[in-house]
Amino acid sequence: MSLIFNTITEHFRDFLYKFSVSDDLAIFGISPIKIKDIANILISEGLRFVHLTALDFSNEKNKLELNYFFSSLENKFNIIVKSEVDVSNPSIFSLTDIIPGITWAERECKDLFGINFEGHPDPRRLVLPDDWPDSLYPLRKEFSYNLKPPVKSDTAVELKKPTEGRTVIPLGPFYPSLEEPAYFRLIVEGEEIVDFDYRGFYVHRGIEKLAESALNYQQIPFLAERICGICGFVHSTAYCQAVEKAGGIDIPVRAKYIRTMFLELERIHSHLLWVGLAAHIIGFDTLFMQAWRIREPVMYLCEIITGNRKTYGINIVGGVTIDVLPEHLKDMESVIKEIEKEVRELREIILDDEVIQLRFKNVGVLIEEEAKKFFVGGPVARASGINIDMRINFPYAAYSDLDFRTPLRKEGDIWARTIVRLEEILISINILRQIINYMPDGDTSVKISKIEPWKEAISYIEAPRGQLFHYVMTGPDGRPYRWSVRAPSYQNYQALSVLLKGGSIADAPLIIASIDPCFSCTERYETIDLKNKTVKIYSAEELRKCLKVK
Repeated sequence: MSLIFNTITEHFRDFLYKFSVSDDLAIFGISPIKIKDIANILISEGLRFVHLTALDFSNEKNKLELNYFFSSLENKFNIIVKSEVDVSNPSIFSLTDIIPGITWAERECKDLFGINFEGHPDPRRLVLPDDWPDSLYPLRKEFSYNLKPPVKSDTAVELKKPTEGRTVIPLGPFYPSLEEPAYFRLIVEGEEIVDFDYRGFYVHRGIEKLAESALNYQQIPFLAERICGICGFVHSTAYCQAVEKAGGIDIPVRAKYIRTMFLELERIHSHLLWVGLAAHIIGFDTLFMQAWRIREPVMYLCEIITGNRKTYGINIVGGVTIDVLPEHLKDMESVIKEIEKEVRELREIILDDEVIQLRFKNVGVLIEEEAKKFFVGGPVARASGINIDMRINFPYAAYSDLDFRTPLRKEGDIWARTIVRLEEILISINILRQIINYMPDGDTSVKISKIEPWKEAISYIEAPRGQLFHYVMTGPDGRPYRWSVRAPSYQNYQALSVLLKGGSIADAPLIIASIDPCFSCTERYETIDLKNKTVKIYSAEELRKCLKVK
């Protein structure tokens, strides 16, 4: 890494306004006119793009600051490249030609902060509703978290238009095999998908804004756990780790082991849920019910220990709020022993089923080269031959004490992603056995004092869907000044443009499901009239009337 640092400091000396290096993090502040040059150097040196977000310093220095996050898996090192733009004219070069996987992040910064990215190939809205007022940016500090702005009238929905001779097949926003709303616009020639457009974020809840505006450090973990309806514990853990790192807080080893235990229990029940849903999509409902039956004891075990099946509510900054009793470990030992036996039987059924193989093999292929362009993670990346696992690349919690491997496949199709997930369930069971045997004694939390403002830290978790990223900058008011979350699906979704092309219409739901997509739930939906290009927002009351629900 020192070679990269020397190159940047020597070549861009006149354009650097900040440079610092800590144990595993370097921060560069660079002029906006050199942002593409810096990105070129980092990508050419093999660094992995992680995320882009912004911070509003309009009150402090009349600037918006862009933060570009990169990581070196080999060196276990992170780099933040910062660049400031004027609030009056927030504009910077787009990096989409260098980093295809930055496309969504730039669109999000435009939506939420009003930053223009020159040369962006698709500057349409991503997060904000189509009827959101212009020139109103919700993540700027001047915008109140509880403000309800008036909607625009005569809203035109910006949709990708097919060329002559091609047909549009709409999938969603409501579709039987997708449990939550998302609009997939398939552009086809006959039965073959030749292009793809996506409109999501129907259920964006403004969680980051609420945390930065109204909650304190110890309240946010309970909000963070509600980011995902299946894998919420990964978010509360990632947030707590980021604040603990920024505040120099060292939590007890026993707390690290308890966090690791629930992270692996969550991985098991999440992967079993996915196996069941994949089977359901292809009509194999017996396999669907079997997978969910195997999953149920895991949920029951979590409930016995925490009082909750899924949203455990045990993470706080400084550790965890519960202890794990010896009888809990005994229960866990018997549960995972039975689950291991049944998962191996389930795997044999899948491996021997010719129909599953016909539907999964050579379908939704993502080769390694394309996977690297979009910086996908988790089973999607590992099924395409990319050896990435945050538990190993950036060890956290108790993972540095544990012995396990990362499953890899090369095919990059749905079959490979399925096998990787099945292998990961068995690996998680092995990790839990080690935790049962080596669980240390001691406290489960430490008291925290006042956290110094303007400290920043990043935190990774290997969520069931892949690389989860949280960034925190501490603030002066007992809460983060900025908290940014990048879920695994955020990057994996962008690879669907490759996964779907060349596939058939009938395979589209299965291809989409194969990345294990994650949305959030809310009661506020919008429908799109494709013919007239208009949007209609339905309230919960209107939906009840339409459905004649009393």
